[in-house]
Amino acid sequence: MTVELQQALAQHRALKVISGLQNFDPERVAAVVKAATLGGATFVDIAADPELVKMVKGLTNLPICVSAVEPAKFVQAVEAGADLIEIGNFDSFYAQGRRFEAPEVLELTRQTRAVLPQILLSVTVPHILELDQQVALAEELVAAGADIIQTEGGTSSQPRHPGVLGLIEKAAPTLAAAASISKAVSVPVLCASGLSDVTVPMAIAAGASGVGVGSAINQLNDPVAMVAAVRRLVDALGTVQLVVY
Repeated sequence: MTVELQQALAQHRALKVISGLQNFDPERVAAVVKAATLGGATFVDIAADPELVKMVKGLTNLPICVSAVEPAKFVQAVEAGADLIEIGNFDSFYAQGRRFEAPEVLELTRQTRAVLPQILLSVTVPHILELDQQVALAEELVAAGADIIQTEGGTSSQPRHPGVLGLIEKAAPTLAAAASISKAVSVPVLCASGLSDVTVPMAIAAGASGVGVGSAINQLNDPVAMVAAVRRLVDALGTVQLVVY
């Protein structure tokens, strides 16, 4: 783990900007990475593709996380220079009817650890599980070698209200998971999926060590707007006052 990332997680200020597990468009990935860098993000998350990794390394000094659901894809990405890996970003699969149940995620973690025993490993807990099952899986994942647990849930929420209330409704599933899982595991919890500058402080207050944000940035088409969105998230994280007992 890089010193900067370790410090950000310890201070509950980490911001991961996600370009998308199935986004292999170099131009779009580059735009997201540039915005993350200029906006002050802690690290970036891209698809586990060695050519993308090489490109991104030429664009930023931020740590590069690569995401996949196939352990074999991580090996070449790490050889190309990825700093950490993520089993997850499952949201893009749910629309296709692809589910990830607890036994499969646990097995993917074990397989990944077998081929890459030293790399920093983050694993997402599927939001399709009941909350108590998410907590139980998180504990098993840590025992299997996960260094970071990530939550999700944005795609399962159907906000009924506009404005701020709708943003809170959108984030509710991942916030609930972060609150429950952070109490059960000793590793950092990254709260992701469905978050905004309104709700990232809530994620930290719920116990998360950082947040992961994708669509709020990568769906924008204007580079200036993308940088501004990242900066709003960084500023929102900076408003949280943690009380340590």
